[in-house]
Amino acid sequence: MQTYQLAGVDLAWVSDNNPTAIAYGFLSNNQLIVNAINQDLFGVESILDSLGSTNDLHGIAIDASLIINNQTGQRACERLIGKAYAKKKATCHASNLTLYPDADSVNLSQKLCELGFTHIGNRKSPWQLECYPHPAIIEIFSLDERHQYKKGSVEDKRRGQCELADMLMLLAQSKVLRLVVPEEFRQYFDNQIIRSLRGSKLKHNEDVLDAIVCLYVAGLYQIGNREKVFGGIEEGYIYVPQNMNILDNKGLRPEKPTQY
Repeated sequence: MQTYQLAGVDLAWVSDNNPTAIAYGFLSNNQLIVNAINQDLFGVESILDSLGSTNDLHGIAIDASLIINNQTGQRACERLIGKAYAKKKATCHASNLTLYPDADSVNLSQKLCELGFTHIGNRKSPWQLECYPHPAIIEIFSLDERHQYKKGSVEDKRRGQCELADMLMLLAQSKVLRLVVPEEFRQYFDNQIIRSLRGSKLKHNEDVLDAIVCLYVAGLYQIGNREKVFGGIEEGYIYVPQNMNILDNKGLRPEKPTQY
């Protein structure tokens, strides 16, 4: 039975000033078990140290623009995501060399390439890929539109995180890829704890949930789930899992809204 160690990275745009979160998981027999979470990582080198200290790391899904070659405007993959998901309110910000002439995300990706993590294409050898949580969440849970958990009031963010945490916990029942969250990591999914957070602590919890989404996307890529790649390796790309309907034709959602 083939097993893989995977990672999901919620990369901060300016990683020296803002924290990055990484979720690690062990993939075996269509089951992905969370086995480590590193948060509050600052700078590309600390991120590389975390990834490099993980034995037999095989795949990394990163929420960041890994390839930027356009001088202005959006990358082609960002425009394509906009066309595909605009009606579901999941478009992209622009990534270009004018805005980000020395992007941490590009530097990280290039260093991972030097370490042998090639871009999307070959699941048998170490790989990296760029993902985007908003359309991924839409596809994984068959949502009608983007799930709101990043903007609004503190209460809006708490509510959105609670709902996302509940949806992620439902993945333990998935017929496609089961997500197992051991007790030691349940604090990030606990509604009562999330409701008590504010400020940077609430943002850091959001980062961990995003990293978990990226980790799950990594698992879906490794098992060869249905997918769509927007763009290409030369000009930049975004990987999005497709048409999940994990439990039934209504997708996975909490049966009742989170109570406040």
